[in-house]
Amino acid sequence: MTITHPVAQLTAEAYPKVKRNPDFKVLDSADLAYFRSILSNDEIINSQAPEELASFNQDWMKKYRGQSNLILLPNSTDKVSKIMKYCNDKKLAVVPQGGNTDLVGASVPVFDEIVLSLRNMNKVRDFDPVSGTFKCDAGVIMRDAHKFLHDHDHIFPLDLPSRNNCQVGGVVSTNAGGLNFLRYGSLHGNVLGLEVVLPNGEIISNINALRKDNTGYDLKQLFIGAEGTIGVITGVSIVAAAKPKALNAVFFGIEDFDTVQKLFVKAKSELSEILSAFEFMDRGSIECTIEYLTDLPFPLENQHNFYVLIETSGSNKRHDDEKLTAFLKDTIDSKLISEGMMAKDKADYDRLWTWRKSVPTACNSYGGMYKYDMSLQLKDLYSVSAAVTERLNAAGLIGDAPKPIVKSCGYGHVGDGNIHLNIAVREFTKQIEDLLEPFVYEYIASKKGSISAEHGIGFHKRGKLHYTRSDIEIRFMKDIKHHYDPNGILNPYKYI
Repeated sequence: MTITHPVAQLTAEAYPKVKRNPDFKVLDSADLAYFRSILSNDEIINSQAPEELASFNQDWMKKYRGQSNLILLPNSTDKVSKIMKYCNDKKLAVVPQGGNTDLVGASVPVFDEIVLSLRNMNKVRDFDPVSGTFKCDAGVIMRDAHKFLHDHDHIFPLDLPSRNNCQVGGVVSTNAGGLNFLRYGSLHGNVLGLEVVLPNGEIISNINALRKDNTGYDLKQLFIGAEGTIGVITGVSIVAAAKPKALNAVFFGIEDFDTVQKLFVKAKSELSEILSAFEFMDRGSIECTIEYLTDLPFPLENQHNFYVLIETSGSNKRHDDEKLTAFLKDTIDSKLISEGMMAKDKADYDRLWTWRKSVPTACNSYGGMYKYDMSLQLKDLYSVSAAVTERLNAAGLIGDAPKPIVKSCGYGHVGDGNIHLNIAVREFTKQIEDLLEPFVYEYIASKKGSISAEHGIGFHKRGKLHYTRSDIEIRFMKDIKHHYDPNGILNPYKYI
């Protein structure tokens, strides 16, 4: 039986060493009166609606839960500015929140911080089909951004399994990487400009920035990946890519990770300009997904230790399919792969991607999940998963039962050296956590990797930057935080 945890333990109780900052004011009736003076009833949720409050207080993984009694949902940048100025003057702590699909506890309160939701700022501001420049409010859901651009023969240069819930401002604030990083690169390269409200209420904007502008510091880069700790992103300008005229995918079964690497080298060489994604999944992650997708037939006949999904996108379907067919035939003839399936049509293509996109949710449905995302050199990419699996197995936690206490699942983006390590568990325990941490971080540090490839730091990885960053880099980050937010009211207890 699948065990679920609909309500997480209060973060303050689960982590008693983290103390509420006594300098922060406790919300009172005068504060509520002020917010009511600038916001409509539809822009405020308080303790009179406890069920609605609960959804903003708990993270997607059901691991962290705050105690906020006030959710503010302003519908304009001007209102965000007034909220931040007031909170800064009164020293009321604030947590900016997008779609709340964050995976490191960055978008929910730890104590009683006010939640500032961007949900009501959800308008497309402008689109230029000549340059591909797309401007929107921060609260636009990624799914809607994709649909708008698709209707205008373009695509948003980022895609995530959480696209139905995550918001554009949120993915920029966390510098999400996603499934098409290999083709379109990071948000640091695709975001042209931002509109940001600073903690003191000032509005800084370069949302009308050009593709090339070499005048002074590129300030927008500070806010990309800052997780709402130095400003609230309210508007985004981003370069949309032209919509591919042809998409296809192939799904492989492979026996070892060395072969995964060889296949990647071959794909880069032979598919080159049309290669848009190269995703891998290990046996554990696919076994979880098979249990989860009970009504969807698995595309391959046999079990394998690793699986790879390759996507191509280009401008000529006949040309692309010929290249992919030749690539598939050659990999089979050379015995580089054990088994493979190429999508015959759009329905097949969607089904193959379902097996990759469903992995995170499938792992989470196991009961609970310890989730890590890391960057490593490609030769070391899967070694962290193997090391953690060996450690859990030695403790007798994995075993051979049909549904053991712990299941180790490794998957990720080979093209950018990013592995997601999910430890699916029936319940969160101190024993499992002690086996994982700090072992995972120490292992990554020993390989000169990054403890966060795309999920960020948040609450989960607070105090752990030293595994990846030098003392001087951390000092610079703290200086930036203090400069922009001297009262420390924005997303406290996290990041640095």
